[in-house]
Amino acid sequence: MSEVLVQMEGIHKSFAGVQALKDCRLELRAGEVHALVGENGAGKSTLMKVLTGVYQKDEGQVIYRGKEVDILSTRAAQELGISMIHQELNLAPDLTVAQNIFIGREPRKAWRLFLDEKAMNEQARALFQQINLDLDPRTLVSELTVAKQQMVEIVKAISYESKVLIMDEPTAALSDAEIEDLFRMIEDLRGKGVGIVYISHRMVELKRITDRITVMRDGSYIDTVPTEEVSIDQIIAMMVGRQIYHTSTPDPRQENNEIVLEVKGLNRGKQLKDISFQLKKGEILGVAGLVGAGRTEVARAIFGADPIDSGEIYIHGKKVSIAGPHEAVRQGIGYLSEDRKQYGCLLDMDVKANVAVASLRKFSKGFGWMNDTDIANVSDKVVDELKVKTPSIHQPIKFLSGGNQQKVIIGKWLTRDCDILIFDEPTRGIDVGAKGEIYKLLDTLAREGKSIIMISSELPEILRLSHRILVMCEGRITAELGNHEVTQETIMSYATKRVG
Repeated sequence: MSEVLVQMEGIHKSFAGVQALKDCRLELRAGEVHALVGENGAGKSTLMKVLTGVYQKDEGQVIYRGKEVDILSTRAAQELGISMIHQELNLAPDLTVAQNIFIGREPRKAWRLFLDEKAMNEQARALFQQINLDLDPRTLVSELTVAKQQMVEIVKAISYESKVLIMDEPTAALSDAEIEDLFRMIEDLRGKGVGIVYISHRMVELKRITDRITVMRDGSYIDTVPTEEVSIDQIIAMMVGRQIYHTSTPDPRQENNEIVLEVKGLNRGKQLKDISFQLKKGEILGVAGLVGAGRTEVARAIFGADPIDSGEIYIHGKKVSIAGPHEAVRQGIGYLSEDRKQYGCLLDMDVKANVAVASLRKFSKGFGWMNDTDIANVSDKVVDELKVKTPSIHQPIKFLSGGNQQKVIIGKWLTRDCDILIFDEPTRGIDVGAKGEIYKLLDTLAREGKSIIMISSELPEILRLSHRILVMCEGRITAELGNHEVTQETIMSYATKRVG
């Protein structure tokens, strides 16, 4: 049996009276990829932050390579050889890739008065070669896509020569090709005796890449099982402890013919080329395509977040000019961005404020005064209906898990009562239980007459929810497909097909 690198036993942790971890445990061996799974709010990230010194445990033991340790800071964890790649990126956008990787430990020239940029760039290139990453270390991080930034985070962790590497949703923003590169890197690290804790909601990934799976629920340890001996359904059952909502395949005979939104000949530089489509009342229109296909750019153009070069937008048959998001909201359009922290949440404000922010006129009493009682009542309703896990509506949203933040943003647009809802990766970084709840919500909204554009990188999700599917490749729509006779293979063939 391989050396035990990490042994966590009886770990307890509370925040402001809320018990986040209760008697949790984890064992990680050298050369092992160990999955840590559970719903959002189950305590996975909190347990790993205890291991990496972000948080200090209230009770319990952390044994590292046979010795009990108290890890009081992230630097202490890194010095021990423990690194974590967080779900939310932690890079400095105005620094280069190499500067981000070696920040605080830059190579220096003679007398150590000046940084050695040349040596730093060469060391970064050597790290890139380990994972076949084609990237100039002199590039500013702000110029990179989210996927490339994620790869930089991985390289940064590798640069510490860590014996324990924690990956929190590492593939959430990666393309299929980039995921394959990541998996090859993981296999290489496994062969070198590195122990990897792999946090992911993508069940298929777990079956492919991991050796064992530890399941958590509501801040507690449930079980640890060998991956090859457990099915995906068994994992999900341990995670959620309840029935997951399953939508039925949409029936094309029940389609409504009333056109709510029509886009004609939308163009924006090289990003969007002659985009035209219709959205019907009560319809979920799926938008599929690979990373960089232009899906998010379409959403941002319709919402007025990015200017267009040419094209027309019609709402309920009337041509409209959408000069900015404020005008889109006034026209009844709500947009849930794929980057919820930058564009969706007011992180330092509470749940109540985030629910009300798009509907302030609705709650105004005049002369700048707001009806706080109405806001509180609506917020309580959102928390109850969407099953948001929060101590109260007064909790700052930055302290909620990613999935619960996503639910609050959805609640914001439901409070605004928009007729047209654009969901960009609505379940990214969300566990299977919360996914089921959001699937049910989207399905219910469509049945109530809301019109939904849903952008997703998960083809099963597209097929599961969509009435019709648009497929994009290199800024163009390459296919419009009915749901009832479409396969993942069909969608992928159009997603890789250039037109024009």
